[in-house]
Amino acid sequence: MRYLPQISAVLLSLMAWGCTPKTETQNTADQPGFSLERAAQKPSTDTAVAPNPASTRIVLDQKGVGPVQEVTLVELNPPWAEQGKQLFEQKCHACHRADRKFIGPSLSGVLQRRNPVWVMNMILNPDQMVQKDPLAQELFMEFNGSPMTDLNLTEDQARTILEYFRTL
Repeated sequence: MRYLPQISAVLLSLMAWGCTPKTETQNTADQPGFSLERAAQKPSTDTAVAPNPASTRIVLDQKGVGPVQEVTLVELNPPWAEQGKQLFEQKCHACHRADRKFIGPSLSGVLQRRNPVWVMNMILNPDQMVQKDPLAQELFMEFNGSPMTDLNLTEDQARTILEYFRTL
């Protein structure tokens, strides 16, 4: 405590000296190796987003790899859609949102972008799809290598989720 007045005086004088206006202006442009101009930055090609990412591209002719070979969509089945919504919220909501990209792609309008058979096979057989289906591989890469979890759903459960997707 006995040095407190001296330390305070030194700090105050340093602050006063730092706050005084400069009377001399230096032209830094005359100093070699010093410039205030910034170089123009070129956009990095490594982080550029693909012009047509897999998550938004429309691919209706692929069926994927898995147990489902055909799906017939008739009139919407509201009880199935409700069951599918509940299953979706329990099992899928951790990674997917209906209205936006999250860990996985947005599912709103998925049946306008994908064949229902492909969607069912992706739900039921995600590991094989990522190994063998080119579109699933692109989605895997687009979403930073985040694999879709195999939820061990039955075909009936996957069908109810598909019905729910029809309501989005």
